[in-house]
Amino acid sequence: MIVAAWIAFCASRSLVWGLRLTIEQLLLLCFWETAAVARAMGNSCVCREDSDVEEGSAPRGHLRRIDHASAEVSETRSSRPRDPVRPPRRGRGPHEPRRKKQNVDGLVLDTLAVIRTLVDNDQEPPYSMITLHEMAETDDGWLEVVQSLIRVIPLDDPLGPAVITLLLDECPLPTKDALQKLSDMLNLSASAARQDALIPAKHRNTTAVLGCLAEKMAGPASIGLLSRGTLEYLLESLSPEAHPMVMLFALIALEKFSQTSENKLTVSQSCISDRLAVLESWANHSDYLKRQVGFCSQWSLDNLFLKEGRQFTYEKVNLGNINAMLNSNDVSEYLKISPSGLEARCDASSFESVRCTFCVDSGVWYYEVTVITSGVMQIGWATKDSKFLNHEGYGIGDDEYSCAYDGCRQLIWYNARSKPHSHPCWKEGDAVGFLLDLSKKQMIFYLNGHQLPPEKQVFSSATSGFFAAASFMSYQQCEFNFGAKPFRHAPPVKFSTFNDFASLASDEKIILPRHRRLALLKQVSIRDNCCTLCCDQLADTELRPCGHGYNRPGCSDLLGDRGVWGLSIYFGMCMECALQLDTCPLCRHDIQSRVRLISHVS
Repeated sequence: MIVAAWIAFCASRSLVWGLRLTIEQLLLLCFWETAAVARAMGNSCVCREDSDVEEGSAPRGHLRRIDHASAEVSETRSSRPRDPVRPPRRGRGPHEPRRKKQNVDGLVLDTLAVIRTLVDNDQEPPYSMITLHEMAETDDGWLEVVQSLIRVIPLDDPLGPAVITLLLDECPLPTKDALQKLSDMLNLSASAARQDALIPAKHRNTTAVLGCLAEKMAGPASIGLLSRGTLEYLLESLSPEAHPMVMLFALIALEKFSQTSENKLTVSQSCISDRLAVLESWANHSDYLKRQVGFCSQWSLDNLFLKEGRQFTYEKVNLGNINAMLNSNDVSEYLKISPSGLEARCDASSFESVRCTFCVDSGVWYYEVTVITSGVMQIGWATKDSKFLNHEGYGIGDDEYSCAYDGCRQLIWYNARSKPHSHPCWKEGDAVGFLLDLSKKQMIFYLNGHQLPPEKQVFSSATSGFFAAASFMSYQQCEFNFGAKPFRHAPPVKFSTFNDFASLASDEKIILPRHRRLALLKQVSIRDNCCTLCCDQLADTELRPCGHGYNRPGCSDLLGDRGVWGLSIYFGMCMECALQLDTCPLCRHDIQSRVRLISHVS
């Protein structure tokens, strides 16, 4: 919620990745989180004619997208964000009759079957998705859709949980009555979890649905959804007898419920940390499904459900031979990075991206990725100019400055357009290789040592400043090897590795748990008249014609002289940050010019 508010506040499509999270941003993030909760608790945001659940529910916010058309075309289209596999939704026209009710199970399976093919903005949304969304506009229809998701999504499809998230995220928010009816239908309890254990697909899908609903709701709605029976069901789903996939999504659901502070207290008091302390031993398991459970258990123990007397993972991990890792300062809170800095996972419904700490300008370079999950990820190379906005769906390969390999949909991505490649779909345990030859201006992708033809398009826009980078759809995870250990399939050419040439100070290698990072940020002192975006330079620039940017009450014209709920909001910007924006972060007006007001700076 915090990062979503921040991106809505300051992001534009041309804002580069380099703006850093600092204490001034933290204060703004905390303010907007408070504002979002206040709106959720104080307003009634009706999403259907019969809806009354939104007293206490989270604002809908932006749906996520990835633009696969050119920048010129995308600007003329709807600005509504969309996921990498989320199709553009075409609503029913004023004279178009409501589609006839179809078999819900068949529609869900049709959506699952077609979802891999949705890669371009110009594609019409599948009939199945349009029909399911229309059905969900009523309480009974929404309940039918949810029950079908639980009933028919297969356990072994790598995109199954992502489709559950996609469909529920597209549907209108449920009413209080609908949520109560769902709770009555599911009749969750510890004994129900033991019974569902005999049907792992249903069991996994139930926990995945609960996690999606927990992410969509906030405040009283989320608290009400986490009833005693629901909590017992999720905790029992973490038992050693449960299927590892069930354990994984039960843990993710508990994480998402704990985004509400009262729920976090309730879950913490259930002694969940004792269960997770056992499961975190799976973090390096040879079974990649159990490895996911171990990764999430360890992350939760470090960041959410703290266990008294337990040493934090970052305090005991050996980073002596690690000279290059994933840059934890460039990612949102939604992407989980291991304390080693070499493994990343996304469990959010947004499209999260991360890059390496080391940048290269010349030579031949190679790194490898081990696939932990076989869903949608776009992995490859990006430059300093690449634009990655998680809630607008911009990832690796979605601009002219990056190129990515997608092993799930068997595509190569460049400038938000894709082309098929000849490799088979990747699977858990596969090794994907990435070779960058800056002398020949080419990139080569490998799957288990088998190479594709070179890719050269990106070099028409960029020739230096390249990083290893990756973007993740929901529930995806992989491990990076930048040369700290032997490669599984080294290419038959001479190359360099990041780990041999990069260097990191000991404090730069530490990936702190969230609560410790926030505690350190709160101790930082910054000037009152610094830029709100970078917090380094003086706020001396005004955007024209809107007039925002020069350390003035930024929302006075939008929200009154006292800002929101009587709070004055000051927003200042330096010229360096202003030059990286096309639209004003406050009012979204196009920027025609930028004026440095030097004479007004003391």
